[in-house]
Amino acid sequence: MLHGKFGKLSSKNLFKGIYEGKTVLVTGHTGFIGSWLTLWLQSLGAKVVGYSLEPPTKPSLFETLGLENEITHIIGDIQDKQNLSDNIEKYKPEIVIHLAAQPLVRASYEDPAETFRTNILGTVNILDSIRKSDSVSACVVMTSDKCYQNLDPNRFHKETDPLGGSDPYSASKGAAEIVTNSFRNSFFNEESIATVRAGNVIGGGDWAKDRIIPDCIRALTTDKQIMVRNPSSIRPWQFVLEPISGILWLGSKLYTKPEKYSEAWNLGPNQVNNITVEKVVQNTIKIWNEGDWVDISKESKDQPNELSSLLLDSTKALNSLEWKTIYSFETAINETISWYKSYYNNDTSMKDLSVYQIEQYSKTADQMNITWAGN
Repeated sequence: MLHGKFGKLSSKNLFKGIYEGKTVLVTGHTGFIGSWLTLWLQSLGAKVVGYSLEPPTKPSLFETLGLENEITHIIGDIQDKQNLSDNIEKYKPEIVIHLAAQPLVRASYEDPAETFRTNILGTVNILDSIRKSDSVSACVVMTSDKCYQNLDPNRFHKETDPLGGSDPYSASKGAAEIVTNSFRNSFFNEESIATVRAGNVIGGGDWAKDRIIPDCIRALTTDKQIMVRNPSSIRPWQFVLEPISGILWLGSKLYTKPEKYSEAWNLGPNQVNNITVEKVVQNTIKIWNEGDWVDISKESKDQPNELSSLLLDSTKALNSLEWKTIYSFETAINETISWYKSYYNNDTSMKDLSVYQIEQYSKTADQMNITWAGN
């Protein structure tokens, strides 16, 4: 249990208490989403085993939160199947959450082969290792909203829509979905495997290249203009704890009722959170209380193609998982930029603040009578 100046995070009723005392393997735990997930799992009383490359950025959320000494921290490549299998055999996780990936569209154009190896072969390696494990009962594989072909930019994509993607990143995530479905149907009877397709995740502690919030923060903290490539592009923005709550809830469901939940799930935001990049930038500047931006679309004509619109239909998760978005876009962007302001002002413990944000998010879910929050 975590204690900080903001108080104690009570995990007694969250996710039906499934994670307390469980050994949970998280691949990609040093990344942005992985670090938030690790922090929340730790607070739930889970024994977290992390398997990942070194943190991908400097600074990084993983190092900022000081998680290295609080979990079983393994530096390893998801492409190294033997090392991965050996660690699964050694630590015997009961639940696996697979996040490790090459997560950037533009980077996939720079090195498509590495993107395919990491996102496809890496998924094969984790699933094949689980296949040979006696300990794992449930696995959640996180792919992406970009796994769909997206033939109609105005369509809200459902889980049954065609998979694909024109750029290497999107294609690799569609392929990871196909791989997971094949393993599920071919090898897993008692074990349960599900995939999760989230929206554009924002939150404190992301310093990745070519993501709009980190790009904004880098510009704002160095008194530079924010360079915006595609201000009119629409994305399904959601606070980082939204998909994580869905992953944790789905993992608990898979652990208790594997036959019912072993399939693909969209965990996207409410439709009102489908916002243009321009509005994200404008809100960021407003909350930061200074800054300016410039549209560089014309200068970026020779840059890799990116989708103008991407939309998710999460009705299935609402009806069958009783999961839904908690925060509005306005709350999500405020929580995100407030986190960065505290970091750069150095006015509080970032771990305490992060725990507090998890606590407040959970309290809001409880007030909304969301099932995973103890209702």
